[in-house]
Amino acid sequence: MLDVAEADVPDYQDKLGKIIEFIDELGQANTNEIVPMAHPLAMSQRLRPDVVTDGDERDHFQQNSEATAGGLYIVPKVIE
Repeated sequence: MLDVAEADVPDYQDKLGKIIEFIDELGQANTNEIVPMAHPLAMSQRLRPDVVTDGDERDHFQQNSEATAGGLYIVPKVIE
């Protein structure tokens, strides 16, 4: 809630009324031929090719683990 002095109320009413009128004016604009855009600039995202760059090193990484089985890490049970 705003604390507005009684003397300032007419000024606020006038200014807010103009904002609402402007919003109504914008709503009347014909936008049927306008394509919605996701970004105001004509840009495209540079993407790298989707190719595998690293080989499968699971066995190498699992050598550092305390317990593995069937390619999975064995961890202590935390929910009973």
